[in-house]
Amino acid sequence: MKYMLLIYSNAESWAGLSAEQREGLSRSHLELSRELTEQGLLVSAAGLADPITTRTVSVRDEGLTTTDGPYAEAKEHLAGFYLVECETIDEAIGYAARMPDARYVAVEVRPVMDTSGLEM
Repeated sequence: MKYMLLIYSNAESWAGLSAEQREGLSRSHLELSRELTEQGLLVSAAGLADPITTRTVSVRDEGLTTTDGPYAEAKEHLAGFYLVECETIDEAIGYAARMPDARYVAVEVRPVMDTSGLEM
């Protein structure tokens, strides 16, 4: 089963980290990515650009609108993700708990829907 490990952050928690803590966070992600790759569990992973570069798109009544940035009221933002192949959700939760981001804000674990049976 595939699981998305969604990494959340916010400007306050990031600004509160020392340079040493930021380096440790990056190093932890590299080590975890390497381990998941070696075990054949990592499907994909990436960090996302700063939320200020975000464009939010909506279509209403055939009209397309875009706005700069994420929703203004949102304090947390999606900072990155891992897509992993695990036997159980508990295994995926175990990997999410090892991410340093879980100590600062949160890592969400969400099963990926199997759409292989749908006709295109």
